[in-house]
Amino acid sequence: MSATLLLTRSEVAELLGLSECIDAVERAFQARADGLALPTGVVGTHVPGGGFHVKTAGLNHPLPRFVTKLNANFPENRARFGLPTIQGVVVLCDAEDGRPLAIMDSIEITIVRTGAATAVAAKHLALADSKTVTVCGCGNQGRVSLRALTGVLDLERAYVWDLDFAAAERLATGLGGELAIEIVPVREFAEAVGRSQVCVTCTPSRRSFLRKSHVRPGTFIAAVGADSDDKQELEPALVAGSKVVVDIMEQCAAIGELHHALEERLMNRDDVHAELGDVIAGKRPGRIARDEVIVFDSTGTALQDVAAAVIVYDRAIRAGRGTMLDLGA
Repeated sequence: MSATLLLTRSEVAELLGLSECIDAVERAFQARADGLALPTGVVGTHVPGGGFHVKTAGLNHPLPRFVTKLNANFPENRARFGLPTIQGVVVLCDAEDGRPLAIMDSIEITIVRTGAATAVAAKHLALADSKTVTVCGCGNQGRVSLRALTGVLDLERAYVWDLDFAAAERLATGLGGELAIEIVPVREFAEAVGRSQVCVTCTPSRRSFLRKSHVRPGTFIAAVGADSDDKQELEPALVAGSKVVVDIMEQCAAIGELHHALEERLMNRDDVHAELGDVIAGKRPGRIARDEVIVFDSTGTALQDVAAAVIVYDRAIRAGRGTMLDLGA
């Protein structure tokens, strides 16, 4: 057995750039639409205070690659133990012979690839002349979402909101010098959403807070926080009353915002407009009217993880980074 590359969080962070991850994630979604991806999978387990999930996916082009990601999600970790909310590992394998090519920390991959998917969806579904965004949730995902969106939209202003107003202030201060836009912390999100063409929700909420009445015609909403069946950010009536684009249909029906709308029988699977890959590939139209409210149900698929992990692995090999382990020794 050949050696397996071990990569730490700091090494992954140095090797994974946001711009190239956006491009790679877009290609991965299109590969699924074009039949060049392996079936995706997800298994989750709830435990007191959090949960675990395992996500799998593979790509057959340009090289056969398969990823398994194991993530733990414990929202109170920071306050209770001084640990990250999300921790885990990504295992990248050769999908032709099964060799484990790399084992890498999952934190940076999860953060960056999720922001990348938001940007890809906004590129294809938001109003092209969008100038204002509201970001609900000012942790790592709020930061990367705002960075990613400025790469695909000509934004001028961002409102940032969090239950912890100090977190919104820190995000504004931290990104204020980096991004060439005005960043405004707000104590109430509803009025900000009403002034925005784009809204990103990336919180650990287990009760819906974004209502249909908050949203103006033409808004693009990236619903990122609901990645298990007990999480929810959007009012089901908002989901049912919008054009819905999902990352993976089966996954969103089980653990995303779509799941809650289905449970309340406000819509069925046939009401979903498309998977994102089908829009990228031109198999389904994206936005066809300025006043459409479009929801991207982003539960996070391992398609994104394999796209990001391949970048990290290839760069690490070229740069001689990481530690080689012979797992078969």
